[in-house]
Amino acid sequence: MRLVEAVDWSGLKAPDLAAFERLAEAAFARLPEEFRALCAGVVVRVEDFPDDGTLAEMACESEFDLLGLFRGVGLAQGGGALATGQFPNMVWLYRRPILDYWAEHDESLGHLVTHVLVHEIGHHFGLSDDDMQAIEDAAEA
Repeated sequence: MRLVEAVDWSGLKAPDLAAFERLAEAAFARLPEEFRALCAGVVVRVEDFPDDGTLAEMACESEFDLLGLFRGVGLAQGGGALATGQFPNMVWLYRRPILDYWAEHDESLGHLVTHVLVHEIGHHFGLSDDDMQAIEDAAEA
């Protein structure tokens, strides 16, 4: 039997909002260049939790039910240039629900953030699950 060196977790903390934003920025930077170019104008925000209105609108039972959200007019619905008074297309990543999911599953936090980011941006493009998986795979390569 081989002994595995133990990792000292005693001083490690979950990433705060600023660190999580850097993690999301790094995940976005790893996406294929042509995909990122099409995301011009999409704003990515990191919050601890969805607001109460979003939780009610999405019929969430808990504030931990929603990992991310796309709001706006996707390219598949004719979105492009902003109309007067229209908010920009936005993707929210919810730090605490993502961390909770991460703690329960066997995948890296970076992979999970990339997955949620691609999935939510995928709504902007109207992409299929297979398309989104191909983009994730390219980001991991």
